[in-house]
Amino acid sequence: MPASSAITLEEFTARIAGAVNGSPGLAGVWVVAETSDVRRSGHCYLELVQKHPVTGDPVARLRGTIWRSALAQIDAKFSGSTGERLGSGMKVMVRVTASYHPAYGLSGNITDIDPSYTLGDLVRRRQEIVARLRAEGIIDLNREAEWPDVPLRVAVISAQGAAGYGDFIHQLYTCPSRLDFRVRLFPALMQGSGAPGSIISALEAIASEEDEWDCVVIIRGGGATSDLAAFENYDLAANIAQFPLPVMIGIGHERDVTVLDYVANMRVKTPTAAAEWLIARGECALGELDRLGHEVLRLASDMLAGSREQLARIAALLPHLPVTALGNARIRVDRLARALGDSASARLRPEYSRLDVLAERVASAPMAAIDRQRGVLERLEGLVKVLSPQATLSRGYSITRVGGHAVTSVSQLSAGTVVETTLADGSVRSTVE
Repeated sequence: MPASSAITLEEFTARIAGAVNGSPGLAGVWVVAETSDVRRSGHCYLELVQKHPVTGDPVARLRGTIWRSALAQIDAKFSGSTGERLGSGMKVMVRVTASYHPAYGLSGNITDIDPSYTLGDLVRRRQEIVARLRAEGIIDLNREAEWPDVPLRVAVISAQGAAGYGDFIHQLYTCPSRLDFRVRLFPALMQGSGAPGSIISALEAIASEEDEWDCVVIIRGGGATSDLAAFENYDLAANIAQFPLPVMIGIGHERDVTVLDYVANMRVKTPTAAAEWLIARGECALGELDRLGHEVLRLASDMLAGSREQLARIAALLPHLPVTALGNARIRVDRLARALGDSASARLRPEYSRLDVLAERVASAPMAAIDRQRGVLERLEGLVKVLSPQATLSRGYSITRVGGHAVTSVSQLSAGTVVETTLADGSVRSTVE
């Protein structure tokens, strides 16, 4: 085709604008959709989304605007009926007029809203999930997990090569305090129907080496709020709620809220904010350590100063100490010598008295002992005389012997036996008949 027959892009977009702008079928049409990525800056900019009823993936999108002239009236009408300000994640019925601008593309100008369409499926589903988690008693489990004083070992769940992960790493490793973070990426899908299962698999991988990590950070870079639908998932929320390590969520902007924000230990706006929170916690611990170090230094300095003063006093006293000590020792020795002499004299006097008494006893003891032994001998002598055989014979007794042996029984004698009888004054011999 010759170039002469082609038209410019500006002319082509002008034809589109002519076909769209002012078309009766595209002006003042009531449209049912879900709001996403709602932003306000005088005017209101948002995205209208239609999702697949099964997968929840977006099947249609349209950039929408509410101009300042209509915004106050629409806000008052909507909040007066629903009690909420128009925001992301709401199922709404709005009156839209299509508008096409060659430079800015297609958009829908919203001029009215029907408040009877209140909370959208996204918010309602979130409320149902939160209610179920609360009924099961697990919604606050991860919120109660304790953070280490300095969480340096960080397991990150994010998309491989995501800009948000790069921002997170850059923030951590360029912090002025030079904290020694150890970070490892556990890759996972961060949007689409496969995201919940992918993130759960990453959590299971981290749980298998739980002792290696201090915390888990789930981050996602920028993008439309409609992409957050993957995080409105019960199984994923239940896994995070029951995870043994504290979990930080940084998957959207300040205006974006998902069910994960209800169960995670910590919620921040962006990946950069997640890194800033970790750095701030580490720097807080460093500050406390620095304070303790200064306190130790102060105490040590005080102790050293006190020791120096004590040494100075000792050094001043040292030349005089030997003389003083010797003088005190002499006084003590003299006192002890006097006390020893007095004590010896006091103890010797009674001993002298005892020796005198003992000397008298020693002088008289031999004669007394001899007299006692003489009396004993005299008594024994008298007893010997009384008990002697001669004394017995003198009282009329006699002793009969045969062959020199005393006879004590008649059976010892027989006829013709020669016996010798001893009397007091002699002896006779006889023959038994």
